[in-house]
Amino acid sequence: MTDDTWRTALPNTWLGPDGETVSCTEKLKVLEENLAEIAELAQDALEDAILMGVAEDQARRTLAGVIEQLKNPYRK
Repeated sequence: MTDDTWRTALPNTWLGPDGETVSCTEKLKVLEENLAEIAELAQDALEDAILMGVAEDQARRTLAGVIEQLKNPYRK
């Protein structure tokens, strides 16, 4: 994906569960790489849905819903 506008959604500072700043460069790099992949996949899915005749607003709501349903496997 050449369009990096998804980066505008990134926070200025990443926070841990305790409210402390996550500052490890490698962790932040992996996080950004993962988000770039998600943005690319989501863009492709949106474009495919629109090309197949799905209403854009419904496709966007569905993509957001998929994200909302993600589970935290590390929660105790």
